[in-house]
Amino acid sequence: MDNGAARTAPAVIVAIDGPSGTGKSSTSKAVAAKLGLSYLDTGAQYRAITWWMVSNDIDITDPSAIAAAAGKPEIISGTDPAEPAITVDGTDVAGPIRTQEVTSKVSAVSAVPEVRARITELQRTLAGSAPAGIVVEGRDIGTTVLPDADLKIFLTASPEARAARRSGELNGADIDATREALVKRDAADSSRKTSPLAKADDAVEVDTSDLTLQQVIECVVTLVEEKRAAK
Repeated sequence: MDNGAARTAPAVIVAIDGPSGTGKSSTSKAVAAKLGLSYLDTGAQYRAITWWMVSNDIDITDPSAIAAAAGKPEIISGTDPAEPAITVDGTDVAGPIRTQEVTSKVSAVSAVPEVRARITELQRTLAGSAPAGIVVEGRDIGTTVLPDADLKIFLTASPEARAARRSGELNGADIDATREALVKRDAADSSRKTSPLAKADDAVEVDTSDLTLQQVIECVVTLVEEKRAAK
């Protein structure tokens, strides 16, 4: 669908949740681009605030220290699926937030309620201001951030499939170590008290283990078009 047609269609808010390695980011960006929607990677926002905490020597093992600093950084997320920029206090952090140091600490920072409240507010503001609608990807979008989203999708995949994808993304990282890290992150994100990783009751579950990325994209595009046609 071209952007002209997208503008005349009803705005649609799409929540895509699921753990790492399910194809969530690639799918979300491609669907948003194809349907002329805005795009938001909420994980990047949590990585950005974690990067800021690390850069400013905040004690990541102290939730009260994290909570006290949660309101300090200015985080701005671009919503163009072709180039989803993110800055912290005016600094482009798209690269630095993907380091292993940030990855290893993001769960601890994300678990602090004050951090989640701050980032959730940013996410709701961006979703509410997207003219044609938006695809928002994360771990608690359908359950907590946007419980009234027009369409909720939960992507899953076997730990083996996810580890293979992630190790490929990380340029041949050890698959067993990657799988272990994913399982550990799942456990941390699923068991946290505030907004755990969970499938919304009204979400459509899509198992991507045996699907190509293109097949997943086509599946989600169809679901969004059906929802938009019914509005």
